[in-house]
Amino acid sequence: MAELQLKSHRFRDEREADWRRLESLLARVEKGGARKLKRDELVEMPVLYRQALSSLSVARAISLDQELTAYLESLCTRAYFFVYGVRARPLERLAAFLVYDLPAAVRALWRETLVSATLTVAGAVTAYQLVRRDPDWFYSFIPGQLAQGREPTATTAFLRGTLYQKPDAHDSLATLATFLFTHNSQVALFAFALGFALCLPTAGLMLYNGCMLGAFLALFVSHGLGFSATGWLMIHGVTELSAVTLAGAAGFSIGWAVAFPGERRRIDAAADAGRQAATVMGGVVLMLFVAGLLEGFARQLITNDVARLSVAAATAVAWVLYYYGPWTRRAP
Repeated sequence: MAELQLKSHRFRDEREADWRRLESLLARVEKGGARKLKRDELVEMPVLYRQALSSLSVARAISLDQELTAYLESLCTRAYFFVYGVRARPLERLAAFLVYDLPAAVRALWRETLVSATLTVAGAVTAYQLVRRDPDWFYSFIPGQLAQGREPTATTAFLRGTLYQKPDAHDSLATLATFLFTHNSQVALFAFALGFALCLPTAGLMLYNGCMLGAFLALFVSHGLGFSATGWLMIHGVTELSAVTLAGAAGFSIGWAVAFPGERRRIDAAADAGRQAATVMGGVVLMLFVAGLLEGFARQLITNDVARLSVAAATAVAWVLYYYGPWTRRAP
């Protein structure tokens, strides 16, 4: 027993300085993050960690005292999370995601975003032209339960009232706004989730969503309310429709990877595309949340057409700058 204690004492004396050094570096990191360490100290950390791990292995093998073994286990566990774990704090990681990761993922899907936006615009233009030529086409694009009087046979006074009256004074307006938000959220979800089916369901959803928009605008334009309807819709619609467009882009990226995996296995290509698309969907969720706030407050409080369109233009510029601004690019 005396010999074992002597070995334990000698073992500690030979290595304790390195353990204490590792412990002091970890204490600084845990208080202020990795930025508290100099470059040579960052290089030193993995070396000290491996030495401590080796010491722990030896301590277990020769059955040294339990207190020393427990100390080394705790030290190695703390060092492991620094060397191999996520070093950033939760708020720092969230900030990095919002400032760098999300915009980078959106920029990487610029081709898919362009395709998604083109299909939406094509659907809107097609439905608009059809409804303007024959109002009966309106019923092919807008569900009957949604119309609730907003149809080609409605009077101009009634349609104007739906754009400016308060929700508590005109429940149908609130119903329309809620339906549109819910519909667009569902389209965004399904456009992403069904992208794996070779892009076809996603393309159909983008077209149909555009058709609903075009039919809705054509109805109000036919009554001389196009400018007012555009302001009412776009004050939150810029953000909402942009979110749907990005969701479509995420779906297209997955579908394209499945259809044309290149030299990779199809499942690997889909998995890689899915990780990037999932990051974009984080932005879609954020945008839908902002759209909900704009719909619930700004649209109700602002009743001037020019002010509504100004808010819509401001949000459009803000999202473009957020996703494509130079400050969202990491320094090389």
